[in-house]
Amino acid sequence: MTHLLHRTTRATLPVAAQAQGIHIIDTEGRSYIDASGGAAVSCLGHGHPHVLAALHAQLDRLAYAHTGFFTTEVAEALGERLIADAPEGLSHVYLLSGGSEAMEAALKMARQYFVETGQPERRHIIARRQSYHGNTLGALATGGNEWRREPFRPLLVETHHIAPCYAYREQQEGESDADYAARAAQALEDRVLALGPDSVAAFVAETVVGATAGAVPPVADYLKRIREICDRYGVLLILDEVMCGMGRTGTLHACEQDGVSPDIMAIAKGLGGGYQPIGATLLSRRIYDAFANGSGFFQHGHTYMGHPMAAAAGLAVQEVIARDGLLENVQAMGRHLNARLHTTFGQNPHVGDIRGRGLFQAIELVADRERKTPFAPAHKLHARIKAAAMARGLMVYPMGGTVDGVQGDHVLLAPPFIVREADIDDIVDRLDDAVTEALAQVA
Repeated sequence: MTHLLHRTTRATLPVAAQAQGIHIIDTEGRSYIDASGGAAVSCLGHGHPHVLAALHAQLDRLAYAHTGFFTTEVAEALGERLIADAPEGLSHVYLLSGGSEAMEAALKMARQYFVETGQPERRHIIARRQSYHGNTLGALATGGNEWRREPFRPLLVETHHIAPCYAYREQQEGESDADYAARAAQALEDRVLALGPDSVAAFVAETVVGATAGAVPPVADYLKRIREICDRYGVLLILDEVMCGMGRTGTLHACEQDGVSPDIMAIAKGLGGGYQPIGATLLSRRIYDAFANGSGFFQHGHTYMGHPMAAAAGLAVQEVIARDGLLENVQAMGRHLNARLHTTFGQNPHVGDIRGRGLFQAIELVADRERKTPFAPAHKLHARIKAAAMARGLMVYPMGGTVDGVQGDHVLLAPPFIVREADIDDIVDRLDDAVTEALAQVA
């Protein structure tokens, strides 16, 4: 008997009792490799002594102070650290409690920026199909995850969606990466022109698409073209790096690998590594100046924003990543993970694509590899893989609806930055067994 409303009312969850490193142990003594970092959150694994010490020290000093009355030393220190490492042009940080809050704030920042600068007609938000930007109503409206959107559609504000940069599904036979990138980016310009350039406020994209489509990276110079289109029409570029950022892809910010800086960026998950709920919205100097020289404030706020304990966790996690050279390990282990996935699944007739960057990779399952035909949704293949993996002591992040919100299955992997080759080998071996079992059930 539980009095909690869990994510599902139709399953009895194991009870997590303790965790250390890359493992979580339940109350029955079963151990699970956390190969997804929960939801790409636990970048340092569990029980890291430096982070725990920082939290104890902060708790002894100050647990909470409302940001309407005070700032705190630890929040200021985290802000300074984040901007020192941020993409060019980003100058200020708005500290929140998670990714959905960070994206909701990003959307409001974009709108208020244009109000402050005398362009109130700019109201349209353009995003991409098969994206996910959070579960608050504004973020949900912006995202393209149709399964999540459908029940709440009457409550969602108007937004506009273009095709994703999804090479496996969208790139035409014989089309070069450069040509495909140009065509995919052109969809943005076409939509801006259709809506009216003076009415568009922002374009929103995950740098590397996360849960909805499974670690889909941009192709060639796609993001540079997107940046150029935004600049041409005065549209703000908002990059959602809640899942793919903060080192997950091998650089602190995923967009570093594409040579692009956004006007606004949302981060969370790996920012605090799961040790406290924290997210942040990073904004450019021109947006900050519009607020400072206009109304003098950002018309938004949450009770727990800038929370000292959360800031202490975020700062400690970033210190460990830099001190221990973990970005280099993400790159090296990402190469090993990719190689092992290709060796294990590369010839599997039901694995159509292997993709991703760093320790953010996925496999996409198909019924027919040559035709890229997805399995029937009724099979719930992703759920079968998750159950089979859990039975083998492995946590992965499978999802359905990969192709269009209804059809398609993929499995996302996002292990902690501290993994070693032997851990990767164990993860892939257990995943292979889980996929084999699940496929046998639907054959």
